[in-house]
Amino acid sequence: MRRLVELPLQKSLQMAYQSIRVRFFRSLVTTTSLVLAVAFLTFTQSGNDIAGGLLASGETRFAEGLGKAGYDVTGGTAGIQSSAKQRWIVVLSLLVCVVGIVNAQLMSVTERFREIGTLKCLGALDRFIVRIFVIEAAIQGMTGAVAGALLGAGAALTTMLLRFGWPAAAFVPWPAIGGTVLVSIGIGSLLSLLGVLYPAIVASRMQPVEAMRADY
Repeated sequence: MRRLVELPLQKSLQMAYQSIRVRFFRSLVTTTSLVLAVAFLTFTQSGNDIAGGLLASGETRFAEGLGKAGYDVTGGTAGIQSSAKQRWIVVLSLLVCVVGIVNAQLMSVTERFREIGTLKCLGALDRFIVRIFVIEAAIQGMTGAVAGALLGAGAALTTMLLRFGWPAAAFVPWPAIGGTVLVSIGIGSLLSLLGVLYPAIVASRMQPVEAMRADY
């Protein structure tokens, strides 16, 4: 008889979902940080996409309005790219988000010492422990990334419509914005998974006796 057992994926999903429910407010804080980071990323890129569409329309009033708003319109209709400052701010916001996710997940591991120890005493494999944390991060990451991407794109569209009026909606590059939203969702989900890898490995390598002995 094997000492270690492999639990089905359905059980992993059930335990991950239950863990999120039990620690809802902590999960909400972690997800909110991801929402804000992805929203800022999407807002910045969607704003550039919309500005490029307005510039490509060839209308002088749009070009003048974009120039007053701080966009570089000297390149004509070639499109508008993010400035170096914008890129650095976006990168820093995403980095802060990852650090926050790692910190929150490490605290989650600390709170779940006894739970992890019980699972390992029952014969759960290390990869099962890792799988639970990864599934939790995937659920939170996908939820936060989708919410943040939609929020950022909506904010960019609203800002441009308030600035240039409803006629500007005819020149909004919807395919480009859709691509930006999808890329932002992918980046947000990836960041959530990257942020949980180290805490998940720490949890999986815990010795059952030490985990059960911890007083938390």
